[in-house]
Amino acid sequence: MIDPLDIFGALGDASRLRILALLRRMELSVGELAQVLGQSQPRVSRHVKILCDAGLAERRKEGSWVFVALGRPEVVGPIAAALDGWSAGQADHWAVADAARLAAVRADRAASAAAWFEAHAGEWDAIRSLHVAESEVEAAMAAVLGPAPLGTLIDIGTGTGRMLELFGARADAALGIDRSSEMLRLARAKLAGAANTELRQADLYALPMTDGAADVAIIHNVLHFAQQPGAAIAEAARVLAGGGRLLIVDFAAHDREELRTQDAHVRLGFADEQVAGWAEAAGLRIARVETLGGGELTVKLWLARKFAPALHEVKAA
Repeated sequence: MIDPLDIFGALGDASRLRILALLRRMELSVGELAQVLGQSQPRVSRHVKILCDAGLAERRKEGSWVFVALGRPEVVGPIAAALDGWSAGQADHWAVADAARLAAVRADRAASAAAWFEAHAGEWDAIRSLHVAESEVEAAMAAVLGPAPLGTLIDIGTGTGRMLELFGARADAALGIDRSSEMLRLARAKLAGAANTELRQADLYALPMTDGAADVAIIHNVLHFAQQPGAAIAEAARVLAGGGRLLIVDFAAHDREELRTQDAHVRLGFADEQVAGWAEAAGLRIARVETLGGGELTVKLWLARKFAPALHEVKAA
């Protein structure tokens, strides 16, 4: 049971209110919060501890980074509603300025990541197979998806198009999206002649597909590059039809800190409960989890299914 005095005590500081407002936008690292607030990391960490002790935030360590997210909805929801009500119609200059600084920080990091992908596009298939035999991963993916036709398929972060090369022939229509023009150039060469396949330059947070248009979505070795993994999963869920499937392939949680600088990883893998939480928040349910060990890093496959719309019986008059 959280003491209301702890909650209101935690809110009695402008910096902590600013942190709470930023966390309502997205999960952030302590370093990112420090950049946006213009404060030292130790000072921000103290504020984060107070928010966590009050149940308003949750923190999770990944290597040398600490990520911070909002606390449980039943704790944060009433506070957020009250804050919104009190500030209705009034522009908070701190919130506006913090949002602008956060956008600038994110833009800088996105630009750095994009430059890395452009520079390494030609080596991408080899990079993807550095840690676990890609043939083993691909066989596991095929087994999880099963032999049935895939309907409309979207490969999110298609890179050089390997997933479309593997599974495109089993789809009625297949779309691959990537932010990197160089990756897409290589994918077009690889997939030349594939009649049912389309490639587009797009962002994984804004997929060029209408709601419910896809039957299967794949996010293969992409999520650990994402600044907002939960938002990427939610966007994939948006384009899935009821009963549609999302297959996520990525690393299990690890502590290989050097991959942040060496290979531009943002996240050091994922725990099952993290992925399940993001999936549930997006209207998905984890149906199957597979683990592939034996390499320096463990590969995980998470298959999620979108909740089908409830059928309402109509009684005759």
